[in-house]
Amino acid sequence: MRTALVGYGLGGAAFHAPFIAATEGLELSAVVTANPRRRAEVAQRYPSARLLSSLDEVWTGGFDLVVITTPNRFHATHARQVLEHGLNVVVDKPFAASAAQARALASLASARGLLLVPFHNRRWDGDFLTVRKLLATGALGAVHRFESRFERYRPEVKSSWKESGEPEDLGSILFDLGTHLVDQSVALFGRPRSVHAEIATVRPGAKADDDVFLSLTHDNGVRSHLWMSALAADLGPRFRVLGHDAAYVKHGMDPQEERLRAGEVPAGPGWGEEPESAWGRLGGRPHRTEPGAYQDFYAAVAAGTAPVSPQDAVTGLEVLEAAEQSAATGESVRL
Repeated sequence: MRTALVGYGLGGAAFHAPFIAATEGLELSAVVTANPRRRAEVAQRYPSARLLSSLDEVWTGGFDLVVITTPNRFHATHARQVLEHGLNVVVDKPFAASAAQARALASLASARGLLLVPFHNRRWDGDFLTVRKLLATGALGAVHRFESRFERYRPEVKSSWKESGEPEDLGSILFDLGTHLVDQSVALFGRPRSVHAEIATVRPGAKADDDVFLSLTHDNGVRSHLWMSALAADLGPRFRVLGHDAAYVKHGMDPQEERLRAGEVPAGPGWGEEPESAWGRLGGRPHRTEPGAYQDFYAAVAAGTAPVSPQDAVTGLEVLEAAEQSAATGESVRL
């Protein structure tokens, strides 16, 4: 599949381009960016890829797949343009600004018979794959609480659209880290039946929400407690999963992002492996972390399948909208 990557910020450079280039059945044929520094980086690292300056140049390029990793406010608009031009599309998170937008995109893709894939790569974090395996094998017994965190300590506010207070920028930490946390919870336990949220802006000078807690109650009785914060001076466990028979507790982040940021090529033995010192604990004892496997996302796309369904992205956005309503009213919201 001849692939055009639209955007070459952190997402394009670290999470998309390396995997598109390394995946059998895909070709990184073009990168769309007008930034001179980024164009130079692309030319050096991917010399066979065409450099385009705007999305409009994609329509006549003979591409099969377009990957959208532009700023959040453009995701749904750009995805719609791609679909209207009859091309398959991968859309970075957040998939859209609202569940209604997401449903409209899914309907359009279905009507056109095109592949529409939300990019929820954190389903292939090694620690998440470990949790999924523990649930599948019943190692924890009946799970009653799933705790998940993406916490950082960044007391200084950056000048960036990601920290913008303008609603259309989708700069809230809820739409940034929360999108991942909610998607992982939905992937494990399904669409929740109720949502309770606490949303705050705690750093001096911050314009976007930067400290959020969500409580989701699923149909099977599992409660997902999800934390995301930019001002956590002491980081909690990445996962804490409580079951009738045992608990699994994991600290630290999946190593794939750090290695990708450093420019490592995602191929070869040992990719996604964690050292034993980073393993979580099952029933109080060290438990090997499954290797992270971001490459599996694009391998599925190359095979013509959607590794994440648009409906899951719709559900995730329904949860985020319910969270905003809950935080505003102080009441739990039923979905």
